[in-house]
Amino acid sequence: MTDHPILITGGTGKVGGRTVSQLALKGVPVRVGSRSGDPCFDWRDPVTWDTALEGVKRAFIVPYDGELLTRPFVRRAKELGVERVVLLSGRGADVPGYASENSTAGRTHIDGEEAVRNCGLEWTIVRPAWFAQNFSEGFFRDAVLAGELRLPAGGGAVSFVDAEDIAAVAVAALTEDKHVGETYELSGPRALTLREVTDLISQATGRTVRYVPISHEEFVAELVSEGWPTAEAEDYADAIGPIRRNMDGYLSDGVQRALGRPARDVAQLLKDAAATGAWQA
Repeated sequence: MTDHPILITGGTGKVGGRTVSQLALKGVPVRVGSRSGDPCFDWRDPVTWDTALEGVKRAFIVPYDGELLTRPFVRRAKELGVERVVLLSGRGADVPGYASENSTAGRTHIDGEEAVRNCGLEWTIVRPAWFAQNFSEGFFRDAVLAGELRLPAGGGAVSFVDAEDIAAVAVAALTEDKHVGETYELSGPRALTLREVTDLISQATGRTVRYVPISHEEFVAELVSEGWPTAEAEDYADAIGPIRRNMDGYLSDGVQRALGRPARDVAQLLKDAAATGAWQA
């Protein structure tokens, strides 16, 4: 297996980048799938798929949200000799009513999971909850810096999971045979409300960060006023909806099953992020 590079699509993202780093630490050859990579990999340009897949036997698929590209990509990967795929899916892909009918990410994950399960290759599916790093690196960082997190999430709790844990499960599935055919639901060890998370960030940073629950409509209007296209604002609001409907507090044992250790707790992750200057403007 180590004679062939492992392709990581989305290889510069929160999970993909960590997967690349963890594989490299193990001495496993890696091919970073990104538009800036060499060779270039662009989800929306199938011409780039073949060069990225050349000589690859195993691949980690971080799908392109909003497009149904996982199915044709897996088909092409199989034609070019790939033997194992690990798919990064998402919480709720098999839960009725979790995603709205208009959810672009929901359609991507549902179609991608079906494609992987029926592709005839060795496969593993990884379904993480919301990333804990969204507060320090992603969607919510600017709001944390501004001191006010305004979301249509009500009082719902979330079992935030460490992106390093997600990457570690992906690495295990790519390099060990015992994970073939498994679907791993990944969560942190406890569920916290957004108010509890902002309180933890305040404690870790020494500055006040508040969570302000607002309505779906208010959230969309605020995003549109900031220049977001209405469709994208609605999609983002829909993604927050399951928190408000108390569907994101689910605790799973996926990290323990895959890695033989507990998942890391979000409180420690937030302390670590503060200590490393994640919220320095």
